[in-house]
Amino acid sequence: MFAQLRGWISSLFTPSQPALDGMRLGPDDNVDNPLMLQFFTWDTLHPTLSWWGHLENEIPSLAIMGFTQLWLPPPNKGENKVREVIIFVEFSTPVKKGRGYDAYDLWDLGTVETRWGGREAYLRACHAARSHGVDVLVDAVLNHKLGADACERFPAIPVNPQNRLEDAGPERIISVTNDVGVDRFRLQRQRWEGLQRLEMEAGALQWHVSIGITRRGQVVSTGSPALAIRAGQSMYVHTELGNYDYLLGVDIDHRHPQVQKDMLDWGVWILQTTGASGFRLDAIKHMDYRFILKFLKHTRNNLQRSNIFAVSEFWSGDLKSIIPYIKICRGATSFFDVPLHMNFHEASKQGSKYDLRRILDNTIVKAFPRDAVTFVDNHDTVKGQSLESWVSTDFKLQAYAIILLRRAGHPCVFYGDLYANEECGDARIEKLLPALIEARKRFAYGRCDDYLLEQSCIGFVRAGDSKHAGCAVVLSNREPGPSHSLRMSVGSENANTTYRPLMHESDATVSVDSEGWGSFSCPANGVQIWVRE
Repeated sequence: MFAQLRGWISSLFTPSQPALDGMRLGPDDNVDNPLMLQFFTWDTLHPTLSWWGHLENEIPSLAIMGFTQLWLPPPNKGENKVREVIIFVEFSTPVKKGRGYDAYDLWDLGTVETRWGGREAYLRACHAARSHGVDVLVDAVLNHKLGADACERFPAIPVNPQNRLEDAGPERIISVTNDVGVDRFRLQRQRWEGLQRLEMEAGALQWHVSIGITRRGQVVSTGSPALAIRAGQSMYVHTELGNYDYLLGVDIDHRHPQVQKDMLDWGVWILQTTGASGFRLDAIKHMDYRFILKFLKHTRNNLQRSNIFAVSEFWSGDLKSIIPYIKICRGATSFFDVPLHMNFHEASKQGSKYDLRRILDNTIVKAFPRDAVTFVDNHDTVKGQSLESWVSTDFKLQAYAIILLRRAGHPCVFYGDLYANEECGDARIEKLLPALIEARKRFAYGRCDDYLLEQSCIGFVRAGDSKHAGCAVVLSNREPGPSHSLRMSVGSENANTTYRPLMHESDATVSVDSEGWGSFSCPANGVQIWVRE
């Protein structure tokens, strides 16, 4: 405990390079703004192609649009069946299930086809991306495993589910699914044999069944209905629920030397095999942060690529909870800006009652602009998902304007907003979002000057640089009615010029005066981008 405290305190006061400043955000010869795309949703599948085949077909157009990074779903074998037949009264439908977050074998990239497709199709898509100047990011699910084949009975002690450090009852005997069926997954048997007996060693793994969680090898603390481990827990995790080491499935103890070696080897192997340029790290608040840092350092050192990209999912809308991790990681990984996403979600719920002047308050992108990967929505925030916090269509374009056109942060676009789909797509967003993406590629450069003048209408101006023109952006959350107008300066270098709108077809123009000022408008509850004619 004291070692943990000393480490955190030391990191809080030691300056370090911001993450994005030292990472590859796209090809070295790219002169335009970098941009990430999350190329999947939770449920969407292509009607005729595998997901990897669909991706390969889309890569040329995505490169032209300006995407420099693709965050792809986990390619590994998972617990859930590839296909399950759902039977109705009159017909049955094949449904692909496992998404890779139910990780079983990280080393198997689809020798048996996963939800997303087979190994060769995945590697072809990765190669196609590289050949078009688009980097691939591997979704690394390193926190847990699922898919064990047999149960074992052994003693455990329940704990308080709201504080896993407190016992809540006497020792009892429970049954836990634990044994790995090596023969069942014989295609990758050589990878499992080295770890097959680890579950017999104290602290190696933690296990979950319907009645709880425990760890083999000795009497340990568990929880009811969620059971936790006293002896097997890492103290270098988030302190939510007392100790948030356990999330789901078979929790991996990253302190174990053989476990570490397997995962460190995998990190190097997966980038070598796929040609990928970095990682999205899943669920890091549940992982020993010392291992995360070791994993990234080992991969970068062994591949002799110090700029390998990494972005971490630390799911919390509370900036104060994330700051210690940002500081202790010291630029080793960037972080998804969940607090900003939550601000967008709240703004979309409140409508005109939300004060747009506060939209960046208590966000990573405001406090640590070069450590933030900004996003509007993702696969977990869709309606009905575990982290549901969907940004409604009434505010989605405004949110995208903020992450795509401002200077701070590294933005990520969601497949579900860009492509037509039944799960979460909206025709108006699909039509207008590409215009915002194009504006980022062509005009979102240089200094950013804010005009936070009204509760329901704000604007900002990008000054441009030596190779790109700038733009003026106005956005509103007011109920339908008259257009807004903000007086903003586009700089004396643009004095006595005319600006035209990009987002909506219109004959309107803005005449900039002799000092570089003009009155720029946008529709109520909408967005407008103005560029010089």
